[in-house]
Amino acid sequence: MHSFSITTAADVDDAVRLHATEHGLAFIAGGTDLVGLMKDRASRPAQLLDINRLPGMSGIVLLADGGVRIGALARMSEVAAHPEIRRRMPVVAEGLLFAASGQLRNMASMGGNILQRTRCSYFRDGDGPPCNKRVPGSGCSARHGINRHHAIFGWSEGCVATHPSDVAVALVALDAVVHVRGRDGERAIPFADFHRLPGEASAADTVLGPGDLVVAIEVPARAEASASHYLKLRDRQSYEFALVSVAAGVVIEGGRIRSARLAMGGVAHKPWRLPAAETNLEGVELTDVKALENAIAADFADARPLSDNGFKVELGKRAVLRAVQVAGSRA
Repeated sequence: MHSFSITTAADVDDAVRLHATEHGLAFIAGGTDLVGLMKDRASRPAQLLDINRLPGMSGIVLLADGGVRIGALARMSEVAAHPEIRRRMPVVAEGLLFAASGQLRNMASMGGNILQRTRCSYFRDGDGPPCNKRVPGSGCSARHGINRHHAIFGWSEGCVATHPSDVAVALVALDAVVHVRGRDGERAIPFADFHRLPGEASAADTVLGPGDLVVAIEVPARAEASASHYLKLRDRQSYEFALVSVAAGVVIEGGRIRSARLAMGGVAHKPWRLPAAETNLEGVELTDVKALENAIAADFADARPLSDNGFKVELGKRAVLRAVQVAGSRA
């Protein structure tokens, strides 16, 4: 790795000011993604700012309306084990438990998890072929290269990478909000707008800019959250990123789906919502498999598989069906 210095921030305002004014400075909390990026030479900050001691950013607050506010420095393992999160929104707890290993979950922060960068091998390999995320304008080697793990939705000629976070899929399905402190104060960003789709030379993954610090994630109370499920399909059972994953939450009345919330991972540069399927599932009997399949298929009409990942289309449909059935069984 390259040489770097490390300092600590006195408070949140100090952290924001330093990040906004010091070129080459990066925040570090658990470091489970950033250190790997530095080893891969995909990120070369000159200075790390340790934010672990910043006050008011590590708590888990249960809101009176049934929602939850999760501090950005809360560890993934803490959130996954919280009894009220497991009860109110099992899809969030399951999304966390499917991620990484127990040791990494003990270190990794919630803010860092949603900010982690793609596992595209062309991006992570500093000695490999061109990658627009490393060198904007150099090209996307995965577009016509090895792309089995890459996007089938929302990709551009400039980037076909996928977002790696599991819990982010659950958070977008439940309409979570990211609270960010910046130079002009605090603002709330809907989770669906937090991550970016790739442009022709997409180095940016989120809408954050210099001086922006994620301070909390708020998950609102939703009727679909209590009957929810996270399903992850991968090449191996332990410590592997998703080929496809699904976060599903439903409300069931009289055996029929009254409302549904659906999102997918492993298929796009950001957690991918399925709005057509959500609408089409309304009124469908949970036991009517054919009707469920037809409702789900609508969103896959826009899929654009690459040379090696056409299997993700059918796999994705079946994964959504299974996730909806499991979520419905919990209603």
